Amino acid sequence: MPSDVEQVSRPAAAAPRQRTCTLLSIVTPAFNESENLPVLYLRLVRVLDELGIPWEWVIVDDHSRDDTFAVISRLARSDPRVRGLRFARNFGSHTALACGLHHARGACAVVMAADLQDPPETIPALLNEWRQGAHVVWAVRRRREGESAATIGTARIYYWLMRHVAGMKELPSTGADFFLADRKVLEAFREFRESNTSVTALITWLGFRQSRILYDKQARLHGRSGWNLEKKIKLLVDSITSFSYVPVRIMSYVGLLVATLGFLYAGFILVNAAIGKPAQGWSSLMVVVLVLGGCQILMMGVLGEYLWRALEECRGRPRYLIEEQTEPETPGDARSDT
Repeated sequence: MPSDVEQVSRPAAAAPRQRTCTLLSIVTPAFNESENLPVLYLRLVRVLDELGIPWEWVIVDDHSRDDTFAVISRLARSDPRVRGLRFARNFGSHTALACGLHHARGACAVVMAADLQDPPETIPALLNEWRQGAHVVWAVRRRREGESAATIGTARIYYWLMRHVAGMKELPSTGADFFLADRKVLEAFREFRESNTSVTALITWLGFRQSRILYDKQARLHGRSGWNLEKKIKLLVDSITSFSYVPVRIMSYVGLLVATLGFLYAGFILVNAAIGKPAQGWSSLMVVVLVLGGCQILMMGVLGEYLWRALEECRGRPRYLIEEQTEPETPGDARSDT
């Protein structure tokens, strides 16, 4: 189904030489998407064959519980342009996305979801911006069809925090997880081995020349999203701790404020005692103890999030393990990523 795509105007700049796409990679993480993948394949074939450029489709199965990998295998047998990899266990959608980008062979790669919320008909507009010289092209959501108010609200909170707390002003306020990345960006991305982070935030942090287009996010065709509240909270914490020291700085400010209030209160008690009005009862004391104890436990929890992630990186475990793939392993491919 064609999508309504609008290109965002950019400041005038020297026109670079237009790029030629020798191979376009489509990267799709998938979890329990056996019904959506065949439909997405037909739409990709129709759009990409009309462009007349070589392409490949890299699908990473995040250890689905249904027959997603069987569907991928059938598609790969019927079309050699389709390649599939299956994780040894569920590592998460952002890890699956990173794996797909590591295995992409194209001059550029388009990242899109398997649930058909990202219309393949948007790809020509992404390619057009890339040919004009952009290294990263974001497809920014103008509208989101079929999404609940809670989903849209949590997404807006996440991107607001990333823009104003993590300092990533380049991230679109309405969100963008559908994008194109140039080969230069893919090679730079391979240098990063972080396990708990947001791939889209990391791509933004890399810099390079970034552009954007607007599109309408479609409703999910089949199945239910596995992106529950627990995963959303983990992504938020991962993103903030990966790109911002603000929580630790807030802890310092809170500690300074509490200490100041404590000294003022101690002075108040001493003055009252000196004039013959000692403090009465234990209620105020218990309130102070509980508030201070709660602040200390909260601060320990924040520090624990940073320390746990530092320990996770120091362990040096592979970022993912591949259980199976749809083609024989070649020297350029990796069974795991460290």
